[in-house]
This record gives sequence, structure tokens and C-alpha cells, in this order.
Amino acid sequence: MTAPRISFEFFPPQTLEASFKLWETVQMLAPLKPTFASVTYGAGGTTRKLTHEAVTTIGKNYGLNVAAHLTCVDATKSETLSIAEAYADAGVTEIVALRGDAPKSAVRFVPHPLGFANSVELIEALAATGKFTLRVGAYPEPHPDAADTLQDVRWLKRKIDAGATSAITQFFFEAETFLRFRDLCAKEGITAPIIPGILPIDNFVGVKKFATRCGSHVPQWLDEAYTAAKRDGREELLSVALCTELCDTLISEGVEDLHFYTLNRPHLTRDVCHALGITPEVALEKVA
Repeated sequence: MTAPRISFEFFPPQTLEASFKLWETVQMLAPLKPTFASVTYGAGGTTRKLTHEAVTTIGKNYGLNVAAHLTCVDATKSETLSIAEAYADAGVTEIVALRGDAPKSAVRFVPHPLGFANSVELIEALAATGKFTLRVGAYPEPHPDAADTLQDVRWLKRKIDAGATSAITQFFFEAETFLRFRDLCAKEGITAPIIPGILPIDNFVGVKKFATRCGSHVPQWLDEAYTAAKRDGREELLSVALCTELCDTLISEGVEDLHFYTLNRPHLTRDVCHALGITPEVALEKVA
């Protein structure tokens, strides 16, 4: 079986300790030669400057193709486009264009009076510059603001039609969740690549809370598996095994790209990649 193309998501550090974790993560995973690495944007645009610094540093020091997250939150159109222009000036040609989460103090997303109303408007404006490859988010389970998955798929098609060239999904725990979503996207006329987002489970309690906020369903069997693994002290072993099995099933169903949410904790992602046959040596051979 051919090894998949891989990509990673990092988030910008807000403390000195977090900075060490980010650079440890990049140093450990960069040798696997990802097709790109994305850097997130904090809720409400809170890490705007930090994101820019992380993107440019990773690109310059590690030679990775870096995609910067950019959102509509709490900024005017001109402010958002000036951020994009600064990325272009720094040689960054990929953007993950997102509506973005509401600031922590807000119940729901409210557009800035002079800002982009939604992700489609943002994508159209970025595409009009002709300077970027645009990736967007996708939701194999209903987004918290969506009525159902079909509404999510039709909104995704609008984003693709606006100028995006691929989509990265929210994480999920069962391969069928992604495969059903992929089939529905095809049925609705979406032909752009849809890359499954993979979350190796570093802390199951934390991941469950994260999943609740994101609308990702946690199956009962997974809860039971981690309860047993915790009792036996085998949580990390279970995480690598389950994540590898999920990826292997997706690959067997024709998936060619995997996007790993690292949470700046690289060890599980590295171990899963190795289990899939992706090692620094193999990655170098693929590039050659």
C-alpha cells in the first residue's frame, strides 16, 4: 500500500514553555517531509501576531511549506487583507481561510461591522488577489451552527466555488464518518480534494471536551476502550493503535492525504506516521 501524503497543524505559542513545545514538535515532525504545515489562529484573532511569527519562522528555518490560518473575526476587511498581504510579502503562498470561532466572551460569531460576514466573502477576496492557494475547513459531522451535514456540504461547495482548492475536515473517530461525508460531497458536485483531519488522542478526557465543543461524536466503544486502557496503564499504546487503524482504513478506501492535528505534542503523531510506513528515510525517498 502506498504511503499517504501527510500534513500537520501547529498552534502558535503564547508562553516561553509553549515556545519550546512548538519547536520540539516542528523539529521532530519536519523530517517526515509533510506537504504543508498549518499554523492556527486563536479564537477572536487573539494570536494574530504570534501566528505570523510562527509561520514565517517555520518556513524560513525548517524549509516547510507553511499555510497560515486566517479568519474573519474581530477585524475589518482592510485589516484582514493587510495581514494576507504581509504573508505574501514574506513568501507565504498558502492560507487556510476560516470564518473563525467567536471570542471567548461571545456566545456566537458576530461579524465585524466593517469585516467579512463569513468565510465565503473572505475566500472570494483572497482569491481575487491571485496570490494564494486557499484551503478551507469541512465538517463531516454537523457544525454547531449548521442544521445538518447536508447544509454543511452545500456551504462547503460555496467555499470551493469561491476559490478554495481543497478542504481539511474537523477530526472524527470512525472512518465511516468521513467516508459518508466524502460520498455526500461527491453527490453534491464537489470535486476538490477533501483531506481528513486526524487527531491522535493524547488525553482522552481533554479530547472528549474538545469534541463536544466541535460537534464531533465520541462513540461509546471508544469511551469504554479508554476506561479499560487507563486501568491497565496502556492509554498511549491504545491511542497509537486506534489512530493507525483509522488511517489505514481511510487509505484502503482511497484516501491519499492525511492532516494531523498535533496539538504541539508530536510523539503520537510521529509514532502513527512510523506505523503507516512514513519515516524520515521514506519521506526523503518520496521527495527524491
